[in-house]
Amino acid sequence: MAKKERQRRSARQARSQERERMAADAASDEATTSSTKAVQSSLQPSRKHSKSDAKKANGGRIKTYFKAVKTEMHRVVWPSKPELKNYSGAVICALVVCGLAIWLVDTGFVALLVSFTGLRG
Repeated sequence: MAKKERQRRSARQARSQERERMAADAASDEATTSSTKAVQSSLQPSRKHSKSDAKKANGGRIKTYFKAVKTEMHRVVWPSKPELKNYSGAVICALVVCGLAIWLVDTGFVALLVSFTGLRG
């Protein structure tokens, strides 16, 4: 039980550090973009958006997505081997039980249809 608590605590610490880093990055990005926008607006007040700007925006979205996936994968707590064996056994047992239940219901319906219609099939 202590191992799980340590893992949870370290995961919480990692998330808080990640949030702090992201906040610092956002603050620095905001400062640089606001100064860059001010310079750009003074140089080109009536600039239209081009197709290359749209492509850059989409590339940024993809990059952000994969960054988020990477950070999320660091947060995942993977099961140990004994836990994985227990979970796999439980899933296999559940499949067998459900399969048997469906087989019994199907057999019952076939028996009812045969008794009512007199047809074999």
